[in-house]
Amino acid sequence: MNAGAQASSGPRTPRAALLVDSKCTLGEGATWCAQTGRFYWTDIEGSRLWRYDPRDGRSTSWAMPERLATFALCADPHFLLLGLASHLAFFDLATGETRHIVDVEPGLNTRVNDGRCDRQGRFVFGTKDEGSPLQAIGGFYRLNRDLTLERLPLPAPAISNSIAFSPDGATMYYCDSPTREIRACDYRADGGIANDRLFTRLADASGEPDGSTVDRDGGLWNAQWGGGRVVRYGADGVETERVEVPTVQPSCVALGGAQLGTLYITSARVGLDAAALAGDSRAGGVFIATPARRGLPEPVFLGAPA
Repeated sequence: MNAGAQASSGPRTPRAALLVDSKCTLGEGATWCAQTGRFYWTDIEGSRLWRYDPRDGRSTSWAMPERLATFALCADPHFLLLGLASHLAFFDLATGETRHIVDVEPGLNTRVNDGRCDRQGRFVFGTKDEGSPLQAIGGFYRLNRDLTLERLPLPAPAISNSIAFSPDGATMYYCDSPTREIRACDYRADGGIANDRLFTRLADASGEPDGSTVDRDGGLWNAQWGGGRVVRYGADGVETERVEVPTVQPSCVALGGAQLGTLYITSARVGLDAAALAGDSRAGGVFIATPARRGLPEPVFLGAPA
């Protein structure tokens, strides 16, 4: 654990470059599918799922029935598990059909937010408050392989984010973004959680922790909303590298490409006025960088569509 520690020296990764000028209102959910060699992301406020194929440089998008906050790959590559604003569903990529699984926090003014699969093929996600001012009324949940939903014994967030798992699956990372802290806990194969603790606190004056991914060396890469950067922390919580992103609101990251050595970064335009957008015209696009690290194949959800 390290409260905001920052490396004094070390390798610096290149500045990220624009890949897809998608102009998403709220780009999120960066996910590389190693099985198909494609990159997926979502525009939450645009209620659209996006896919980019590096083999021909083409992008495809699908309209969603409501805001798509997060999603997961499935063992069957023809399906995705969707974390829509109010519920979870399966999505058939061939037909565009959605299949409802379970509602999330009915009766609360919240929506689904960040999520990732654990190493056992279960989907772990959190929610965020939709009210103003923000209150810590959300939760963290796990959709099990049998499609049962359980709440995890973690502190209630205002904005859940940074959900990721160590290479061995024994550590879960997560955050409540307004606290500007990333936390870690022991995560057992049977689903048990213990030893919740501070992992790191953002050292920079600007920015909040948003989406994360873990590389094969156990480093946590975190997109820092409002800070125009992605920061890598070692397993001890100390910063080792960073990528400067030429837009102010990077939102989520994934390591992908043929060798899992390309860092994909989503971003957002939401909250930027006309003057800000005039100086940040690529906001809402997808950016890439090439760090000196390799990723891990994204875990897939092992529950089957009905």
